[in-house]
Amino acid sequence: MSVPVIDLRGVAFAYPDGHQALFGVDLHIHPGERVALLGPNGAGKTTLVLHLNGILRPGAGSVAVSGLPVSEEHLAEIRRQVGIVFQDPDDQLFMPTVRDDVAFGPANLGLTGAESEARVAAALEVVGMSEFADRPPHHLSFGQRRRVAIATVLAMEPEILVLDEPSSNLDPTSRRELAEILDSLPVTILMVTHDLPYAAQLCERAVVLSDGVIAVDGPTLEVLADTETMARHRLELPFGFDPRTLPSRQER
Repeated sequence: MSVPVIDLRGVAFAYPDGHQALFGVDLHIHPGERVALLGPNGAGKTTLVLHLNGILRPGAGSVAVSGLPVSEEHLAEIRRQVGIVFQDPDDQLFMPTVRDDVAFGPANLGLTGAESEARVAAALEVVGMSEFADRPPHHLSFGQRRRVAIATVLAMEPEILVLDEPSSNLDPTSRRELAEILDSLPVTILMVTHDLPYAAQLCERAVVLSDGVIAVDGPTLEVLADTETMARHRLELPFGFDPRTLPSRQER
């Protein structure tokens, strides 16, 4: 078995107001896996994600990325390896043009000139936004801004892509187009989502976080088909969606 690219061991965390968000989380994700992080609001999903690039530090336990402990001396490399795409693309887009936004990360790595331009061009091509490079981001649709936000992360050439509710507020066409983009990426993916059909489509493994602990960890379709587990953790499938009728990702 390969070394996990995400390795949480006994991670506990409490906010300064005393609210305990995580209680001894163990989570191991290996290279190339696509994992859906599921759970009701308040389960601790965002808190967990913010430990992956050192925005938050555990009160107990340890976090490692690609074998590197998440500590001050490794933060620059870990933040290059772990690309987090937030739910609201406007949290990541703040430059005058799309090109400038996507070039911001490579510039922070010290890349300039042709090397930076190549990173920007490649990232925009992957997300289908090359023709919008000179547009102001606020002139784009929400779905287009989300794709540009993903490009800003891809330009850093991360090994791990963490997505927070990637399908939220997208129309059906944008939702499908984004799924095709994500499906094509050769990276490890951790996707935080309430969109259970999207989880079934894109992730072969699902982890349910409930009350700050990992309550369930297994194949996505099996997790979604377990009605007792779903009800216990306040997860509800859309009307008419039956995961038992779907082929697994390996069978597609």
